[in-house]
Amino acid sequence: MSYYLVMDARSRWQTRYEQSRVRDADFTTLSGVAVEPAYGTDDSEWPGEFPFTRGLYPTGYRGRTWTIRQFAGFGNAQQTNERYRMILGRGGGGLSVAFDMPTLMGRDSDDPKSLGEVGHCGVAIDSVADMEILFDGIDLEDVTTSMTISGPAVPVFCMMIVAAERAGVDTSKLNGTLQTDIFKEYIAQKEWLFTPEPHLRLIGDLMEYCVEKIPAYKPLSVSGYHIREAGSTAAQELAFTLADGFGYVELGLSRGLDVDEFAPGLSFFFDAHVDFFEEIAKFRAARRIWARWLRDVYGATSEKAQWLRFHTQTAGVSLTAQQPYNNVVRTGIEALSAVLGGTNSLHTNALDETLALPSEQAAEIALRTQQVIMEETGVVNVADPLGGSWYVEALTDRLEAEATAIFDKVLAMGGSTLTSDQPEKLAEAVRDGQWLVTRGLLRGIEDGWFMSEIAEAAFQYQVALEKGQKRIVGVNCHEESVTHDLEILRVSHEVEVEQVRALAARRTARDDAAVGVALDRLVAAARSDENMIEPMLDACRVEATLGEICDALRAEWGEYREPARF
Repeated sequence: MSYYLVMDARSRWQTRYEQSRVRDADFTTLSGVAVEPAYGTDDSEWPGEFPFTRGLYPTGYRGRTWTIRQFAGFGNAQQTNERYRMILGRGGGGLSVAFDMPTLMGRDSDDPKSLGEVGHCGVAIDSVADMEILFDGIDLEDVTTSMTISGPAVPVFCMMIVAAERAGVDTSKLNGTLQTDIFKEYIAQKEWLFTPEPHLRLIGDLMEYCVEKIPAYKPLSVSGYHIREAGSTAAQELAFTLADGFGYVELGLSRGLDVDEFAPGLSFFFDAHVDFFEEIAKFRAARRIWARWLRDVYGATSEKAQWLRFHTQTAGVSLTAQQPYNNVVRTGIEALSAVLGGTNSLHTNALDETLALPSEQAAEIALRTQQVIMEETGVVNVADPLGGSWYVEALTDRLEAEATAIFDKVLAMGGSTLTSDQPEKLAEAVRDGQWLVTRGLLRGIEDGWFMSEIAEAAFQYQVALEKGQKRIVGVNCHEESVTHDLEILRVSHEVEVEQVRALAARRTARDDAAVGVALDRLVAAARSDENMIEPMLDACRVEATLGEICDALRAEWGEYREPARF
């Protein structure tokens, strides 16, 4: 046994800390008192140590602060590009793309079903030409970009790759995140195209492609955010999200991929709600649960494969139209919980987002909220500063226990008699090609179980609000205010008119025969076991539109209709 392994926990952490890179900064209190990089007892868990409850890195934010990644998108690609330049110019560290509803549903802007929706909840993207404008003047090799889209995520990813090619970028060096999480669409957000199986086929193809071609890129961001925004509890968000993640691990294994190679490409996206300590505990529990399952059930041996890296967005559902300036306070508290929970990147909502897309002023305030936390509060000086708090540790344990009980229900829905406290038997089932969590997820989606669980939680919360047991300032208490109506961002109808005109011009200028050949080639790949990414890239290169690509696959695979339930 090595000397390193027999050292006490504090000494192991100290050795790793001294071997790590630390930022050149003044790690003191405001009064000038030097603080230690982490605190604990000799044998307590320390940051950077399995199961990573206290964070992934021994240095915490002393090594590197979280990425300020503001979610933005509205109107057309040119307008959104201008907002991105503003965010980056004022200190943002990464980009996160919000798409409009037609794009999220795989429809072109001139589709009759897109009428009145173009550019309104995000940016309209119809083809590679829009992607080129969206990222014009932004170095995609230097700036990491997240794209929040799931149903048509793969063709949108292909459009980004082709846009990067046209800009002369070495696409093998791209780094960023694509959401792609179709499980949570069936569970919560409801933006899908096909039945689960074709979506999982595309996601598996994307995972294979990224492992081989773009190793730094994260092809999956497993999203609890939308589950929480739909009304779930913190424990449900935690459990449903991690169960979805386990399903994607099983998908990668079913493709014959090495878990130590593909698992680092899985990232997570959580909600930071307004219950400060519960959120911190949720983030800590998430890292611990994921590390143990990846090691003990799925056989990951490298630390990076066991790490749960996550982006956080402050809670949209906590914002109120009444007294909207209170939203600045709510967002600041939520952002602080994400930071104290060890988030790897963060988006802070704007005060006016409950009314409309953020104005430029509101977007700047949201950005500055993160910068005040990062630069002024001193919370970056110490890793997991609330570790060891009796309350936080008890909440962390409680959330883990609640999540574990939910995992057991998912396993049972898949027909398994195994439970979470039998990792050796679960690992044996995985080695035998039994994808137990995936079976439970698909059965839970088919039966509407996840949806009903979230609906019940949302109902109970609403009852508590109406009875005054839960209080929201400006809504059911402290309702007096001198606040006036806000001036909000409005997307002109001219955006849709111009987007449709530009799309028609592109169709006129392209080689329609080449588009037809490319789409036929894509459908042929869909009918075989061939990886579909290269044929889809070829379709994007000849300026096939998002709607055309998705419609070709809809014709082949059909559309999913959720069964009516009462």
